[in-house]
Amino acid sequence: MPIQFELLQEEQFARYLLKEKADILYNLRTLIQRRAMLSTFLDQGPDSFLSAVLGISSDERHLILDAASDERLNQRAQEAARLICATQLDQIKIQFALQDLEQITHEGLQALRSPLPQLLLRLQRREHYRLSAPPSHGLACLIPVQEKGRITSLKADVLDISGGGLAFVVPPNAPHLEPEMELPDCRVMLPDTGPISAALQVRNLRPLAQQGHPSLRAGCQFVTLSSSMAASIQRYIFKVERERNKRERLG
Repeated sequence: MPIQFELLQEEQFARYLLKEKADILYNLRTLIQRRAMLSTFLDQGPDSFLSAVLGISSDERHLILDAASDERLNQRAQEAARLICATQLDQIKIQFALQDLEQITHEGLQALRSPLPQLLLRLQRREHYRLSAPPSHGLACLIPVQEKGRITSLKADVLDISGGGLAFVVPPNAPHLEPEMELPDCRVMLPDTGPISAALQVRNLRPLAQQGHPSLRAGCQFVTLSSSMAASIQRYIFKVERERNKRERLG
């Protein structure tokens, strides 16, 4: 019986699939930097070998994978329709598929080369990574409120965001909020992307000291969020992470 991989259940796990090349490269390079071990399965079956991502070609078109110690497995890997690579990093499940493998020599060692994967699953359902919003981005959430018989939008500064929700500073003129309350038709204004539409559910309210003025922090969960909207948030998070890492490397 074939092993079940979330990567291959695209409809159910679409929101966790990365399709942008920059996002895929960022995650693969993280695996290289962290020297993460991969379980590599041939044709979605029980046969597998331990491997690791050794590098990415200079033109960013190919991935270089550590070869198996058993030459028969290397031959079968080249004959397989695809290899499913799976690992876990910081409690995040990562999976991707490789095709059209060929055996090469990389830095004096036997290796396998494959075109860069077109999809990468990054599954972290139990606890989403939250990105603290850079102050320079002015990340905001527009919350519809009814006022004097008409609907207006209330702007709230976003403190952090993840694929599962966000937290914002409750504006002084906001209506009364309480846990479990739903806020429909909200819009998150992502830089360089445009508005993301979603319903929010207030999960908690906490005091927040901001610039010497007492205020409230509202932690919210996304109630309705399409796969495309979730992917846009994920791309924004990766973009900010890449920029921060670049600044840190440059000192």
